[in-house]
Amino acid sequence: MSSRTCPDWPELMEVAPELQFRHYTVDELHLPGELVARMPTVPLNALTICCDPEHHVYNPAHTEPEVSAAFDGSHWYPVGEWARSGQAGRGPGAVA
Repeated sequence: MSSRTCPDWPELMEVAPELQFRHYTVDELHLPGELVARMPTVPLNALTICCDPEHHVYNPAHTEPEVSAAFDGSHWYPVGEWARSGQAGRGPGAVA
């Protein structure tokens, strides 16, 4: 998979140290069809999403606005909401 570390990683580590943000294409993430349908003009092979795919958290500052809008109401969270909601430390396999 072709992914790239976000250049803002030092700042993102301060907000969510357990997450690793990289830049991805829609194709690389294998997003559900209903999310892809919400972003019809986003190129599937362009780096348009900055996220931690394991935790379903994205960085709106480096994500195309149409992708961010498609993520609204889904199982994906903006990094600020993730940090404020207490989700930090509750990744896959964590005990609630």
